[in-house]
Amino acid sequence: QVQLVESGGGLVQSGGSLRLSCAASGSIFSISATGWYRQAPGKQRELVAKITSSGTTVYTDSVKGRFTISRDNAKNTVYLQMNSLKPGDTAVYYCYLAFYDEYWGQGTQVTVSL
Repeated sequence: QVQLVESGGGLVQSGGSLRLSCAASGSIFSISATGWYRQAPGKQRELVAKITSSGTTVYTDSVKGRFTISRDNAKNTVYLQMNSLKPGDTAVYYCYLAFYDEYWGQGTQVTVSL
């Protein structure tokens, strides 16, 4: 059974930075795709960034140049470095892991104030 535990969310002013972390249990992390989705109030969940087992990354257009996804297979952890945050980035951020099945974290709140 895979469990994902996110950390690093919080309240930050516009223009600030946060780094989200997601630690996975189990032994499939290094061979899995992983990434981050977010869901703002009243909106659908959307992909923010993902990284394959080989390190290929994909970003949604609105975060390109501001967010960086990375992974540390030795620590079973995926990171999301978020810079130049905007109020529009306010959402609950969820990490996921995909290897035949999908696994999801509990979510961490990111709030960006003006």
